[in-house]
Amino acid sequence: MPKIISDSLWELATAEVQHQESEEETVSDRTVFLMGSKAGGKTSILLRCLERDEAPKPTLALEYTFGRRARGHNTPKAIAHLWELGGGTSLSDLVQIPITSVSVSCLSVILVLDLSKPNDLWVTMEKLLQAVQTQVDKVFSQAAQAHKSKAGTKNQPFVHPAARVLPKDYPDRELISPFPVPLLIIGSKYDLFQDFDSEKKKVVSKTLRFIAHYHAASLIFTSIKSESLMSKIKSFFSHLAFVTLWLHFVFMTFFLDIGPPSVTDVDITSLHAKNPKDLWRKVYEHVFPHENASEQKELKDPSKDPQYSEPQIDAMRAQKDQNEYSKEP
Repeated sequence: MPKIISDSLWELATAEVQHQESEEETVSDRTVFLMGSKAGGKTSILLRCLERDEAPKPTLALEYTFGRRARGHNTPKAIAHLWELGGGTSLSDLVQIPITSVSVSCLSVILVLDLSKPNDLWVTMEKLLQAVQTQVDKVFSQAAQAHKSKAGTKNQPFVHPAARVLPKDYPDRELISPFPVPLLIIGSKYDLFQDFDSEKKKVVSKTLRFIAHYHAASLIFTSIKSESLMSKIKSFFSHLAFVTLWLHFVFMTFFLDIGPPSVTDVDITSLHAKNPKDLWRKVYEHVFPHENASEQKELKDPSKDPQYSEPQIDAMRAQKDQNEYSKEP
């Protein structure tokens, strides 16, 4: 690769992508994992990005599809493996299926958060990101153990090739916790969000900017009713699915100066936060408390979720359960 002498971040990214696309060697297939708010528009966004003229249907647990894109003359098409998790946070255990030792080196995550339901936003975001973080850490740990078991490598430090390493001059490098794989956060249903009170919109927007910066992620708001906003999503998706390095550069430019949490009716010092993220959580939940948390407890058994109801099957299942119950002593 020719020596790059420019200090421009955009030129560095452009040169890297051009170099990658000019190479004719086979590039590993990429995996994109979509998750987020229940009924938050994940399927609609995915179908638009794939330019498929289909009516979106509720996602059943975990669904798989794929996309293809030509990479150049006389070269195999690039393939992206696309996984979508349904059910909001209720089926987060399924992250272990798309996130494996094989896929993690070429994995990107898209978190779709429904802006029209801000009271559920923080809980959804936190649970799903933690589920992915735990699974990625598990894969990295398994790779480290395998590395140590090899002859002559016992005392050598191991860094997984998929692990993200930020540049030394990355803003607030010592204060943030980069997500282990490239992460794009999408705020969906922006058309409904626009009608919110200006102060509430400010709280949501600044909080998501903080979360994106804290995880060294990218953030964008969209609505499937806006072609201009969806065109930006398509661009992001295309690079996540088919280009390896572009986003690794671009997310660095997102945060300049977010400032403190937006709140006027509470003294921040009285919240006794453990760290910056805890402070933002407490301020956000002060403005948008998680409604009826006890009543909205997520169902662990998807067969009992009304979203997936099948009258005939459910009737037979109920009869079977009743028969088994009657057999108990």
